[in-house]
Amino acid sequence: MKIPDWIPWALGAFRRPSRAGCAALLAAALVGCKPEGGATSAASGDTIPVGEFASLTGSEATFGQSSHNGTVLAIDEINAAGGVLGKKLALVTEDNQSKEGESQTAVKKLISRDKVVAVLGEVASGRSIEAAQTCQKYRIPQVSPSSTNPKVTEQGDHIFRVCFIDPFQGTVMAKFASGTLKARKVGLLVDVGAPYSVGLATFFKEGFVAGGGTVVAEQKFTKDDKDFKAQLTAIKAAGPDAVFVPAYYGQVTLIVMQARVLGLTVPFIGGDGWESPELVKGPGAKEALEGCYFSTHFSPDQATPQAKAFVAKYVAKHREKPDAMAALGYDSAQLLADAMRRAGSADPAKVRDALAATKDFDGVTGRMTLDASRNARKSAVILAIHNKRRQPQGFV
Repeated sequence: MKIPDWIPWALGAFRRPSRAGCAALLAAALVGCKPEGGATSAASGDTIPVGEFASLTGSEATFGQSSHNGTVLAIDEINAAGGVLGKKLALVTEDNQSKEGESQTAVKKLISRDKVVAVLGEVASGRSIEAAQTCQKYRIPQVSPSSTNPKVTEQGDHIFRVCFIDPFQGTVMAKFASGTLKARKVGLLVDVGAPYSVGLATFFKEGFVAGGGTVVAEQKFTKDDKDFKAQLTAIKAAGPDAVFVPAYYGQVTLIVMQARVLGLTVPFIGGDGWESPELVKGPGAKEALEGCYFSTHFSPDQATPQAKAFVAKYVAKHREKPDAMAALGYDSAQLLADAMRRAGSADPAKVRDALAATKDFDGVTGRMTLDASRNARKSAVILAIHNKRRQPQGFV
């Protein structure tokens, strides 16, 4: 697919390959629930304990590691500036290992053992939903950095997020497919076990059909599948102009590479689940994904003062550019601290009310207002994989 000449390409870089080699050491350093951000005790009188649960290891580890890096950067900045309400924030982190059931266990520990006043997490919608049930039960505010399924905040009035939701993301990609790619027929390949995948596929389909397009094939898979040839063969036979795959990065790479072997050469498009440097790793991955597109929350090439400052600080600390998950992790911690200041208290009930009243908060991922359903109203960015780089297609 030829990329339109009008696109204001900017050079966006993936994180350096050496990151993968450090993943095990990073996870080992993070697991153990020790307070971060300079605090010595999550329950001491001179600190405010804040919980975080993330996929630091396992199948979606790059999600959790990036989000965690952004969160820690924010906590460190807040504490260096004097903390909140005269106290330092003590971040207590739990690794859910990218596994079902572990998020609820992690959050129960954070609330009952560590007495946190709020919880940050998760990236994956299914894990956020799981944890939200516990946070709502104990009336502890939860702020998800990047879970986009609408059901997350539907768990109760203590559940918030700093990202857009899938009805918006699905509509954006449907309009992009029909308007920019000029696709009239699309195929869908959906992970039926992931709320994120099922929900985003539904909203994309609704938007695409409403715009006059046709979904010519719908195929399914599950998280542990490795062979997608049967589904891709059926999609190819339907003659789509593009294929929408609302899945996580590890699955997407396998799917697109197998599609190219089968001669399915049309563009593949997706959502923010593609947001990982692992997407284009491995022999042939970059070539297979050339000319593919996905929607996400942030590009390190955004021109706002907040984004520029964040990128500079992140690069100085990690020697690599941040991705959307890092930026959203940063925003989630900054928004929580802002709510505490506005509440004049770290009491969970008062923090909850302040979070619900958030208007025009200037985050690094954009200005956001939390609506009546506690979802962030904000813009999206579409990235193209071109010349083996992620490059901004435009902001919506």
